[in-house]
Amino acid sequence: MMDATKYAVGYYPPPVEPGHVFAWTQKDHIEQAPAWCSVDLRDGNQSLIVPMSLEEKLEFYDMLLKIGFKEIEVGFPAASETEYEFLRKLIDEKRIPDDVTVQVLTQCRDHIIRKTFEAVRGAPRAIIHFYNSTSVAQREQVFKKSKEEIKQIAVDGARLVKQLSEEYEGNFLFEYSPESFTGTEPEYAVEVCNAVLDVMQPTPDRPMIINLPVTVEMSMPHVYANQIEWCSNHLKYRDSVILSTHPHNDRDCGVADAELAVLAGAQRVECCLFGNGERTGNVDAVTLAMNMYSHGVDPHLDFSDMPAICEVYERVTRMHVYERTPYAGSLVFAAFSGSHQDAIAKGMTWRKEHGEHRWTCPYIPIDPHDIGRTYDADVIRINSQSGKGGIGFLLQQNYGYNPPPRMREDLGYRVKDVSDHEHRELSVKEVLYVFEKSYLNHTTPLNVTEAHFIQQGGSEKIAADVTLWIEGKTVQCRATGNGRLDAVATAIEQQTGMHFTLVHYSEHALDSDTDSRACSYVGLQWASGAETWGCGTDTDIIVAGIKALVSAINNK
Repeated sequence: MMDATKYAVGYYPPPVEPGHVFAWTQKDHIEQAPAWCSVDLRDGNQSLIVPMSLEEKLEFYDMLLKIGFKEIEVGFPAASETEYEFLRKLIDEKRIPDDVTVQVLTQCRDHIIRKTFEAVRGAPRAIIHFYNSTSVAQREQVFKKSKEEIKQIAVDGARLVKQLSEEYEGNFLFEYSPESFTGTEPEYAVEVCNAVLDVMQPTPDRPMIINLPVTVEMSMPHVYANQIEWCSNHLKYRDSVILSTHPHNDRDCGVADAELAVLAGAQRVECCLFGNGERTGNVDAVTLAMNMYSHGVDPHLDFSDMPAICEVYERVTRMHVYERTPYAGSLVFAAFSGSHQDAIAKGMTWRKEHGEHRWTCPYIPIDPHDIGRTYDADVIRINSQSGKGGIGFLLQQNYGYNPPPRMREDLGYRVKDVSDHEHRELSVKEVLYVFEKSYLNHTTPLNVTEAHFIQQGGSEKIAADVTLWIEGKTVQCRATGNGRLDAVATAIEQQTGMHFTLVHYSEHALDSDTDSRACSYVGLQWASGAETWGCGTDTDIIVAGIKALVSAINNK
């Protein structure tokens, strides 16, 4: 058995009176998107097995701009020459748009702060993000310093940052993080942040960012939300502070941490595409933004071409977007189950019939088209678990065929049998092949090569002169019926000795142009009780019906 006695909670709830109710608990969804800061090029990059090259970072940076990030942490310029060169290239080649702010990270250490300012000199607009660790574990085990000594590190860092910002050319904004906030007593974290704010003296027209990071997830998300709300209510200069969060994902709750933090007062989120980051990763910007989108909130980030974003991300980071990653994974909209496919197909039909703009389709939280995905390749997927509804929907969506329900059921068994025996998924083209091979315009062993009709005088009966081709022989015959198709069916029965009942006939136009082909479906029931189906297509609707009848007979 695993020994759980070596573990205990390591977080510190905010100091509140018993029975205190936090305001965020009265909210049920996010109503406005936060400010976004991508940390892919710093936090995400440093977590890669092979960090991105300068050229790869530039391509990733351009993609982030296209997505719509207005704040981008571009690196830790004092950490490596590549980081330094990348920042200088952005500044010297004027690659920073007027509405975008780059961000750089530095520890509260004298020589690192100074090199950071050398790297960022001349930036049109840059956030200097400085930090030091404040948690109990870091104070006791790493720094071996008291609370006052740790606070002094933050204050000294703030003073140097403020001093250098006045000496170097550039337009500088500021951010402070009490690193390992989740393992810090909230009242002490606020004490340190307020000491930093006293040095920086932010104003409403020049606010400062206070970032309270989930450096390591140590609690359930609601505890973090309580900490955020309490700190928000106890920070000085609150109207001059942008409260930020930077969740990691150690307990797989990074998205929930960020969402509840925003409910609790956080105004900004630092995040990475697809959750890339140290250990189990940073919070996933795509999931966060698309969650808001699915509630009708504009995230102000553009993921309308998700496949292209995934392609660039995977190529330059050498990471993989897991197939079940929300919104972005290749299988997140895929429905293999027959009941799911049937519900989705009916939902799609309902939307079309009702002209519905609002998205309410069963099983699919957002319209795949909104992020560059398609119904045939991404939603209805065909394998041995699939059903008649999904298979029929794909035929209709892609090729115009709309077989009746019982014929769809018969087709479903045929398609699943192929998938089952070959142990693989079938493409839409392969489903079409099974349909056409099974039902469409079959001419052996029997075929009707000619049919001429005569309306019998004073009667509703139709006489048909039919030329049959049966196993290589041509036969002429005549019969009457209640209609053209019935007359042809009677002629075939009389000539061949077959006995069947026409249990279904339907037709529709297969194409949308003026030369549209007619498509007919025929179902026959035989003396044994078995049913067979056929489909016929032709520019002449009568001929299409006869072809469907002949195909159904040949399927016996």
